[in-house]
Amino acid sequence: MASPFRFTTPVPHRSVTGRTAEVYSQLADEFGIERAAVFTVLSSAPEILVPTWALMRESLLAGAGSRTDRELVAYGVSRANRCPFCVDAHTMLLHATGDHALAETLARGDTPRSEAHARLLAWGEETRVPGGAQVDPPPFPPAYLPAYYGSALAFHFINRMVSALLTENVLPGNAQRFRAVRTVVGRSVSRTVRRTLVPGAGLALLDAPVDLRTVPSWAAGSPVGSAYVALRTAAFLGAGLLDDADQALVRETVAAWDGGHPPLVWDALPDRSRPGARLAVLAALAPYRITEDDVAAWRTPETPFTDHCLVHLIAYGAIVAVDRLESGVSARVHTAGEAS
Repeated sequence: MASPFRFTTPVPHRSVTGRTAEVYSQLADEFGIERAAVFTVLSSAPEILVPTWALMRESLLAGAGSRTDRELVAYGVSRANRCPFCVDAHTMLLHATGDHALAETLARGDTPRSEAHARLLAWGEETRVPGGAQVDPPPFPPAYLPAYYGSALAFHFINRMVSALLTENVLPGNAQRFRAVRTVVGRSVSRTVRRTLVPGAGLALLDAPVDLRTVPSWAAGSPVGSAYVALRTAAFLGAGLLDDADQALVRETVAAWDGGHPPLVWDALPDRSRPGARLAVLAALAPYRITEDDVAAWRTPETPFTDHCLVHLIAYGAIVAVDRLESGVSARVHTAGEAS
């Protein structure tokens, strides 16, 4: 059976210990998929795995509002990011919520019949553009902002990690592309998906408490904010794999990004003489374009880089882009709060 993993060999499930084992336990109990490739691929870097799971758990799984609505937001983000793995996964999860017609409407590429659903989907897609998703008024109650925007940010990060490090196959042979398979898989996890989870349990897995003064204003008072800060802090550690000039290049390239997908002829992309910067920029803006040659140019026989390092470098590129998206929302929420 072909492996879904690109460029890394994750730690075997039977060998994991500590926080990784605790994440896997929560995954099996609360996500319904014990060996979810999305998280297994991060197992060589528990520092990234744990807060990634915490952010997804606290927003998508345990957040306020409707799970269907949050799945729609995550679907919109994944579609905007051109992440077919996550698009297919959220289609099956919509089957799990019982929204079979909605799931198949999306699978056909059609617009949801419900105006409320269509607005949520569009809002999720708009979050890829810096400043694009209008927070005031959002297509959901203000009290749901931590859960819904947290779900969007979680999948802006996860999409990038998945597109870089996994194939498109959610199931062997891309079986999820068949309607009958999507329905069966969705029904198999429906009981888990429809459970009401207690917020905050994901934070217990973090290595250290988060300084609440650093939580962004849109998530104040919510476990989502602490999970986001923990992920941001951990992912930015990957900057240490680049020298100062390459870090600056990554930041400047992402700062100039308009939310679009880069052209095939992309002058701003570093060439393979700067392989670390190239990988980080691709992870930020076009992770689906990372190739074996790109990874090989960075991880040569002369360098000590491991799977742990590669996960951290991809996470760094991803979080630079996610941070660009998040900072604009924090600024608008802060401004709105001052005006009121």
